[in-house]
Amino acid sequence: MEINEKVAYLKGLLEGMELDTTKKEGKLLAAIIDVLEDISLELEDLWDQTDELMDGLDAVSDDLEDVEDVLFEDDDDEEDDEDSEYYEDDLDEDEDCYATTCPTCEETIYFDESVLEEGEVICPNCGEKLEFDLSSLEEECDCEGECDCDKE
Repeated sequence: MEINEKVAYLKGLLEGMELDTTKKEGKLLAAIIDVLEDISLELEDLWDQTDELMDGLDAVSDDLEDVEDVLFEDDDDEEDDEDSEYYEDDLDEDEDCYATTCPTCEETIYFDESVLEEGEVICPNCGEKLEFDLSSLEEECDCEGECDCDKE
């Protein structure tokens, strides 16, 4: 039973009791039931308006989701294309590729030998600066026979 139905039931009880509404008690009960009736009507109006707002919000949310799909789907495709172009154009097949894990965001970072020579790389995911200390590596060539490396 909804609130307006309960108020109507109370109003019926008051009328069935045949209270004299000219006396204090009868006036009080009649006024209370009138206020309850007004409150129940206001609540019903508010619920109807809330339902309309929720329907409108759902429609706007659906439209926004469609716009986001269009906008961000194109961006994702372009980023994938840019990434693949970077790896195809900038990295030679003969050049070694290295990987490390960022200690901050725990994402894998790929880089080439030139980054090792610089001694640092900026994580593209979180911006953390990673430094490499190559001083502990031997500078002598471990290659046997003819060698193409720059080490002596």
